[in-house]
Amino acid sequence: MTAEAPIVAHGTFVLKRRYDAAPARVFRAWADPVAFRRWFVEAPGATIHDWVHDFRVGGAGGGRYRFGGPENDTGFNDTLFLDIVENRRVILSYVMGTEVGGERIRFSASLATIELVADGAGTQLTYTEQGAYFGADGAGHIPLREEGCAAMLENLARQLEEAA
Repeated sequence: MTAEAPIVAHGTFVLKRRYDAAPARVFRAWADPVAFRRWFVEAPGATIHDWVHDFRVGGAGGGRYRFGGPENDTGFNDTLFLDIVENRRVILSYVMGTEVGGERIRFSASLATIELVADGAGTQLTYTEQGAYFGADGAGHIPLREEGCAAMLENLARQLEEAA
């Protein structure tokens, strides 16, 4: 009898990023649906199929994001905001992955904490994610998710610079 490959891999990572913007501006970039969409998913060649950003604790819609591209399957991200403290903290849970023919494949479930601390005239953001990554290749997705979240925080930096 051989051991089966694990069907769930667990991972945690922490990213820190300093922004030359006050905590209120950084928080608004998470709260404002237009700003959030710009830095979270918009990119050349991206197609937005569905976009709901109900930024409130337990909001009926939460976040429902469907996106893709001409050569990509549809990606999904379903978010629930668990705790929001204006200009200080956002705690959310989300399920993310790919849909093919209406079936979710290559997906994960995560808990993320975003902390904002004033740092002079700027903000120190700490992003902590704990995730469960499903499938035999789940463990391989952990470093990819960390890289994706780091890129997302860089997109946020560009958004803040453009809006300054």
